[in-house]
Amino acid sequence: MNNLRGQANVFTPTIIDVEASGFGSLSYPIEVGVIDQSGKKFCSLIKPQSDWTHWDSQAESLHGISRQLLAQRGLPVQEVCLQLNTFLMGQIIYSDGWVVDDTWLIKLFNAAKIVMQFHVSSLEMILNETQMLRWHSTKDRLFRQMKEPRHRASSDAALIQNTFVTTQHLCNV
Repeated sequence: MNNLRGQANVFTPTIIDVEASGFGSLSYPIEVGVIDQSGKKFCSLIKPQSDWTHWDSQAESLHGISRQLLAQRGLPVQEVCLQLNTFLMGQIIYSDGWVVDDTWLIKLFNAAKIVMQFHVSSLEMILNETQMLRWHSTKDRLFRQMKEPRHRASSDAALIQNTFVTTQHLCNV
């Protein structure tokens, strides 16, 4: 992927992405990925709580994360929340799916009984009109250049961040 991080007049937001057990209100977070302004990544699978039972096979086919993988490699909700708080303390982070990602993060932190020490905002809050017009074609082009799978939290977060920076650069040219 293109790396425009070091160029003048380019803002690089910290991006979060959450994968979930399904698409509806009964779904819950199963993976969270973040890429910060410097390019450092955090990613974790999440072991479902005992009362988190909703599972959508269509969602599984999209992200490729099975219940078995979560049982084997998922971290307890408390551990994921503590690590996220350490990684993101006091920051504003952005999501391109804020409505669902923020809901899933609230569900995660509530289950852990831990206060979120960062704020999640909609990516649209920092996109200008020109970026929005170029967003989808740029994201599609960058995705074709990626060597990572789509619909995994950390690779999606990196793609979103790279799309933001690239569209910002295109506006400044």
